[in-house]
Order: sequence, then structure tokens, then C-alpha cells
Amino acid sequence: MKPFSITTSILVLSGLTLASGTVIADDKNLDSFYITHTDLPAKISLPNVSASNSDLVNRGAYIARTADCMACHREDYSGGVAIETPIGNIYSTNITPSKRYGIGNYTQADFATALRKGRSPNHQMYPAMPYPSYHGMTDDDISALFAYFQTVAIVDKPPEKTTHLSFPLNIRSLMLAWNVINVPSTENRTDLTPVQQRGEYLVNNLEHCGTCHTPRNLTQGLDKDRYLSGAPLGKWFAPNITPDIDTGIGRWSERDIVTYLRTGKLDKRAYAGGPMAEAVGHSTRYLTDDDLSAMASYLKVVPAIKTDDYLIPVNIARLPNPVSTSITYDLIEQKDYLAQTKAKTALLSQNTNDSHSPKSLYLAHCASCHGVDGYAQPDARYASIVGLSSIRRAKPDALISVIAFGAKGAFNTAPKMPGFNEDLSHAQIADITNYVRINFGGLTTSQVSASDVERIIKNKS
Repeated sequence: MKPFSITTSILVLSGLTLASGTVIADDKNLDSFYITHTDLPAKISLPNVSASNSDLVNRGAYIARTADCMACHREDYSGGVAIETPIGNIYSTNITPSKRYGIGNYTQADFATALRKGRSPNHQMYPAMPYPSYHGMTDDDISALFAYFQTVAIVDKPPEKTTHLSFPLNIRSLMLAWNVINVPSTENRTDLTPVQQRGEYLVNNLEHCGTCHTPRNLTQGLDKDRYLSGAPLGKWFAPNITPDIDTGIGRWSERDIVTYLRTGKLDKRAYAGGPMAEAVGHSTRYLTDDDLSAMASYLKVVPAIKTDDYLIPVNIARLPNPVSTSITYDLIEQKDYLAQTKAKTALLSQNTNDSHSPKSLYLAHCASCHGVDGYAQPDARYASIVGLSSIRRAKPDALISVIAFGAKGAFNTAPKMPGFNEDLSHAQIADITNYVRINFGGLTTSQVSASDVERIIKNKS
């Protein structure tokens, strides 16, 4: 996860909201529609943990995953990843034990100061490094993380790119004033159970969920009054993950949250893409069941905040039935299958009455992966889009962004979804957006226009 506020982030959880009504299923029917998860997914083995390592180093490897270090510093920790911010691109640094280019000369005290205060032995860091969250890390976790980083392979070269901001933003000492305003003192709730206290630590500090999901104040610090209520992230939007019933994840069970954080998807509700896919792929998939359960337990007791980005209730009667539930995962066969289905769906689109109709556009550009019925091709590992919260939100911005700019899933098991911004007109993207929302989101109407698409693309390009 690239952790600075405005444009990159961690934890893009998509919320679920359902309501009763004449055309909306009641809660009893919803229980049968939304698949009940009877078993939690098995924990994925953690890389870099070895019997030959000390317990301290192995714990540090786990902390590195929990803190999602790889998302910004690369899998080899060599750095050079661009983190987009309102003041320009900030590039991550080499954090291998290289004495010339990395942190090989750091003492543990230096390391702790960097994590908690954003200060290296040479300069003040920008808060693209999420030290406002790491500020609350325990001594034990910092000690373990430091021990682990002494054991990673040395990359004895500088990052491919380094940070060069224009004057006066290149004066790093200016961040000292920002820190006084925005780096919080360690404040923990006193009304939590031990499990929820662990969840609070994971959510607020190690996983730094608020970095993406909490809106910013005028100084670009976190707005505590709108904690976890959703915030824009460049091309993405990190939605409300408070337990509000209408606009957050109030209808998600703790088991739902654990399943989503482990797998990056929740049947007919959410599918992780963009920064959230990175967060799942690099971090949350590796957490223990106890830690994921602790996060889920804490997220159920944070203050519920209602926003204007509510979920439109799903009309189950309007959702299609799946053609097949059979899925195979051979990627070689998948490529062949994809080529075949592209030819088939292209032919279907040509045979419609209007080759430029919303349906024909969907068949030509989307159905080869997501299926004619939206449930994904039966012989390929792509996302079902039926009922997803991202296509049922009152604000269609997230769906427009995905269609325009593309996305990839959490586990790299399928090719990245391409963006269609350069291949389709704004009106065509609007047509596909409306088609998907009505046919696979259960909405009775959708009025996305070409000007809506133009606005999203202009703001996020």
C-alpha cells in the first residue's frame, strides 16, 4: 500500500447496505441470497519466515507484512516507488541493510525515530511515510521489525528515482510544524475488550487504515471527527468502513470482514481492486486468524458515521442467475479461453440491433472476462460483478474510475483489467456504467452522463 493521504492508500473495503421494501427482498431472503461463509479461508503461509531465523526475526517478518512495507518499498525493499501526493511525487527509499544506500548504519534508536517521528539520521521525512500511524507502534514490535530488516538481502544501489520537490516544499524542516499539528499522541480507548484493543492497534497503527479511509483536514492531516468515514484516493475512493447501516459496513458480520481481508472478495458484495488489492495481496492475507478477527471486532465498535454516499438497495428480482458455477484456474487454458470468448462476445455485439447500444458495448469490451450474465466466464478466474457494492453506490464515481482506468485483483491470478479511457468515448463509458448498474446491480435506473465521466477522468488523470 502506498500510504499517503490523497492518492494512494490501504484498505479499500466496499460496504453493503440493503433495505426492506416492496421490490426489495427482506432480511430473511437476503440471508439466502448472500452466501453464508461457514468456514474461514485457511491462512496463507508467510514468506520470509524460516525455522533457521530467530523468533524475533520471524516476528519482525510478520510485522513487516502487517505494516505493509512492501507496497511502497518493493518486494526487495529497494524503494523507488512513486507515491502521488498533492505536492508532487514522493519516492520511497531503500530500506535494505545497505550501508551506503539503505538503513545499514541505523541503530535501533534511529529506526524507532524514523517510524515514530518521521526523522532519519539525515533529514525529516514527508508523511508519505505513515509515521503518524506508526507513531503508536510498541517497543517490542519495533525491535522485532528492526531485527528482521537486518536479515533481508542487501540491495547495494540507490532507488531508480528520488524525491525532488520544488521550492519551498523541498525544505523538509517545514514538516516539523505539520507534525506538531497532525502527529497524534498515543490515545487508546479504555472501553474495549482485549481483542478489540488488539484490533484498535492493528487498524490504527500497523495497518494504518485511517490513512486512506479517513478524510483530511485543511492541513492534510486526518480529520478525527470523520474517522474511517471514507476519503478520495486519486483515481479511487476508500469507502466508509464505520458500522453505519446505510453508508458503511454495518450489515457486514465480523466473519464477512475477516473473509474479505483474507481473500480480497466477498460474494455478491465486494471485490478488492487498486490500492485495496495491494493491501490484501501484500498484507492482510498473511495475518493470523486471531489478528483478522481482532480487526473485525474493533471495526464493529468504532463510531458509526453516516455520509451521503449511500448504497442503493439491491432489487434481487432484477439480478441475473449464473450460467455456470464451474471455475478452473489453469492460466494457460485461461488465456486460450479468453481469446475464444472475445471472438464470441464480439460477434454477439455485432449481432445486436444497434452495435453502439450499451449492451453491445458491454458484450464487446467486458463480457469476455465478466461474462454475459456478469458472473464472470465459467472457465476463467475473473471477478463476478453481480450485486457488488461499488456498482450500487449513489455516487457512481468508483465504477466510472474502474472502467476508465482499469484495476487488478489482489492475487495476480488473472490479467489486470485494462482501462478504456483511450479506447472509448465518455458517452460510451457512461453507457457501459449505466448498463452494469441496471443489469448487474439491480438498480431500476441509472443516469450517468458523458459529462459525469468527463469530470471523473479530468479530476483523476
